[in-house]
Amino acid sequence: MSTVATTTVEMRPGGLWLAFTQNKLAWVGLVLLTLIVLIAVFAPWLAPYDPLEQNIVVRLEPPSAEFWLGTDSYGRDVLSRLIYGARISLFVGFVAILIAMLVGTTIGVLAGYIGGIFDQIVMSFLDVLLAFPTLLLGLMIAAMLGASLENLIIAIAVTEIAPFARVARAPTITLRQRDFVEASRSYGCGPFRIMTRHILPNMISDVVVMSSLWLASAIRTEASLSFIGLGVPPPAATWGGMIREGFENILDAWWLAVFPSLAILVTVLALNLLGDALRDASDPRSRSR
Repeated sequence: MSTVATTTVEMRPGGLWLAFTQNKLAWVGLVLLTLIVLIAVFAPWLAPYDPLEQNIVVRLEPPSAEFWLGTDSYGRDVLSRLIYGARISLFVGFVAILIAMLVGTTIGVLAGYIGGIFDQIVMSFLDVLLAFPTLLLGLMIAAMLGASLENLIIAIAVTEIAPFARVARAPTITLRQRDFVEASRSYGCGPFRIMTRHILPNMISDVVVMSSLWLASAIRTEASLSFIGLGVPPPAATWGGMIREGFENILDAWWLAVFPSLAILVTVLALNLLGDALRDASDPRSRSR
C-alpha cells in the first residue's frame, strides 16, 4: 500500500526549492514580502503615533521631521496609519485566499473525481462566476452583505473560489485514471481516501503556487472595495480607505494618496515576483531552459 501512495510524486520539494533560490527576482519578492509582513506584525512598536488619534491643529501637514509621511485631514499620522493598514490588507488577503483555496480545491477535486452530471453542474455554476470581473463580483457581494471586515473577507473569498476549483479539477481528471489510483481501488480504498491520500497530495503544489498570485489579486480587490466604501468601515486604517481620502484632497495633500498607493504597488509586486518564481520552479519545462 505504501508503494501505491508514493508512486506519482512528480516534483520533489528539494528540487523546487533549489530552482526557486536560483531565481534572483524570487529573492527580491521574498525580501520585500518578509519586510511588509514584519512591519504588519510589529505595527504597535513601529508606528510612531496612534493611527486613530486625531489632532485638527496639525491637519494636512506635509511630510516633515515630526510626521515623516505627513498627516491627513483629521490630523492623524499617515505613516502610522500606513503601517497599521498593512495589517488589515494582509490579514484580509491571507484569510480570503485560505478560505477560497480550501473551498475551491475541495469543489474542484470532487468535480474532477466524480465527473458526469455533477461535474457539469458544478463547472457551469463556476463558469457563471468567472463570467463576472473579479472586482464587479466582489462589489456586488460586498454591497449585499454590507461593509465590515468579515463581509469583506467573504466577498473576496467568493470571487477566488472558481479559479481554485478549475486549477484543482484539471489534474484530478488526469490523476483519477492513473495506475496508482486504480491500484488503490483494487486494495479497497474508498473515494474519500483516494482523493485525500493519493490525488490531493499530487496536485496541491499547483494550487499553492498559484495562491501567491491570487493573493496579490485579493489585496488589490480589498483596496478597491475599501476605496469605494465597501471595505472595513472607518476610522480603521486601510490602504484603500487612505487612497479614497487622498483623492478627496489630491490638490491640497498629494501624500495622502501617493504613499498608500506605493504600499499596494510594492506588496503586489512582491507577491507577483514570488508567484512567478514558484510557477517557473514548479514547471520542468521552464527549469530546462
